[in-house]
Amino acid sequence: MEIFLTYLKVFVIGGFVCLLGQLLINFTKLTSARILVVFLLLGLVLESVGLFEPIKQFAKAGATIPITGFGANLARGAIEGVKEKGLFGALTGGIQAGAMGISIAIFVGFVIALVSRPHTK
Repeated sequence: MEIFLTYLKVFVIGGFVCLLGQLLINFTKLTSARILVVFLLLGLVLESVGLFEPIKQFAKAGATIPITGFGANLARGAIEGVKEKGLFGALTGGIQAGAMGISIAIFVGFVIALVSRPHTK
C-alpha cells in the first residue's frame, strides 16, 4: 500500500506541474521556451530559499523529473561550488551538477536523430 501512495504522490505532483504548464500555454501568450525557463527558474528559486528539499521529500520524482528539478540541481551545484571555490564556484558548480543530465540529453537527441527521419512541415 505504501508504494501505491508513493506512486500516487509522484503522479499527482508531476501532473500538477504539467497542468500549470498547460494552463500557461492556453491562457498566456508565453511561448513554450519561455514557460520552460519559468519552470527552470522556479526550481532554482525554490532550491535557493530551501523550499525544494521538502517538496522533493514529499513528491520524489514528481518534483525532480520535470524541468524544475533541473533548475534546483543547478542551484544546488552553484551553492556547493561557492562553498568550495568561492565566487568562481558559482559559475562552475551548476554546470558540474547538471553535467550528467545535459550529457544524457545530448546523447539521446543524437540517437533519435540517427533513427528518425526528420522533415519540415
